[in-house]
Amino acid sequence: MEINGVPIEDTYAEAFPTWIARIIITAVTGDWAVRAATEATGFATSAIGCPCEAGIESTLSPDETPDGRPGVAILICASKKKLKEQVVERLAECVLTAPTTAVFDGLPSAGEKIAVKLHFFGDGYEYQKEVGGRKCWVIPIMEGEYIGEEEFGIIKGVAGGNFFVMGENQMAALMGAQAASDAIANVCGVITSFPGGIVASGSKVGSNKYKFMPASTNEKYCPTLREKVADSKVPAGIRALYEIVIDGLDEKVVGEAMKTGIKAACTVPGVKFISAGNFGGSLGPYKFELKKIL
Repeated sequence: MEINGVPIEDTYAEAFPTWIARIIITAVTGDWAVRAATEATGFATSAIGCPCEAGIESTLSPDETPDGRPGVAILICASKKKLKEQVVERLAECVLTAPTTAVFDGLPSAGEKIAVKLHFFGDGYEYQKEVGGRKCWVIPIMEGEYIGEEEFGIIKGVAGGNFFVMGENQMAALMGAQAASDAIANVCGVITSFPGGIVASGSKVGSNKYKFMPASTNEKYCPTLREKVADSKVPAGIRALYEIVIDGLDEKVVGEAMKTGIKAACTVPGVKFISAGNFGGSLGPYKFELKKIL
């Protein structure tokens, strides 16, 4: 199978379950909402070494938010045990502290909820009010008042949908990956949590040499090791490749994001091959077959 002359390998991406909270952050301007959202999703690229995976899912117009202000929706993904802690810490340290922000539940119809009780910061001066039909707490702060909901819906989603963009040189591969990431940004319900939505240092489960490592470089996909690794997955003529990793609310949106990203990458000159990463089922139960989703 080919798209714009770019071969698509007959393989699949392997993904695993995760729990997800969707948080709506609003502010006086879209710029301030993005600033708060960016802080709240920091150090959250990979569950391998970060406390969660998180990213900006979409920007919201005033008519899409409970308080009628510009907003940003973020996804925070973690184990069910860790998720509440991460939502509490990120809202308390990164959003409550940001100018003009308010927060609202982005999954109000979810069957399960977590409580995020930030109102105690008000030291007894806090009070409740309704905003956009939602029960919120108001905390007096230096700039005026912070407003936020304190119950957030959580659902079981999908983490680790992925594909590889391979190029004839580093810049071709990077521009292809960037085109993919930019296109995926328009798909609601997903995030690409790595810097710029792109992974430069794809990993495998565990390590061949260092048994204390939970993950290590995926030597099969390192172009400089093509002649040194017997079972290299790097085709001839490929000088660089990048991985796009996608987390989403369900299988459907992750598959849609993969399709969107792959098609965008294949429009970039110098992109020569598309593949995906899997570990034979050892990582997770979800299989995204490239030819099927395309």
